[in-house]
Amino acid sequence: MPDQSVVGVYASMTQMEEAVRRLDRGRFPIRKVSVVTRDSEDEAHAQGTANDAGTDRSLAGGLLGLLLDAAFVWMPGFGALVVAGPLTAAVLGEIEGALVGAGGGLLGALVGWGVSRRHIRAYEEAVRGGRPLVIARGSAEEVNRAREILAITGAAEIHIHPGRCIGKHP
Repeated sequence: MPDQSVVGVYASMTQMEEAVRRLDRGRFPIRKVSVVTRDSEDEAHAQGTANDAGTDRSLAGGLLGLLLDAAFVWMPGFGALVVAGPLTAAVLGEIEGALVGAGGGLLGALVGWGVSRRHIRAYEEAVRGGRPLVIARGSAEEVNRAREILAITGAAEIHIHPGRCIGKHP
């Protein structure tokens, strides 16, 4: 059975950070957690750093110390985005594909992870509106545990998405 994903939409960067820390403390495999947020100059408390294509940038609260990989990308319709965790490679692959006419950026990366198309537009709007996403991926048991943690950290919306199945459309 393919991995599932759970997506939590947060009202603030602070809530998103707390969700990631709680997932880590709750022993959810942090290597399976991603975040997507707008890169805002307003996040004055930024402390962690990452390096992507030679550009040093910040992410609040040293969050990058917990998450693997990070990218700071410019996407039409979004502006500057921070993507951290395993979704980073998928987003960068989609952007690279878009440059040669085949990809869909954040949309394509989320579809590739089995996220329902009917929710993706809402997630894109959330990110455009400055509401960060926390995405946890894993077995049904892991995803249910992550959903419980996201619920107690104040996620405004939480949705579980089945894994991608060959021959079926999410």
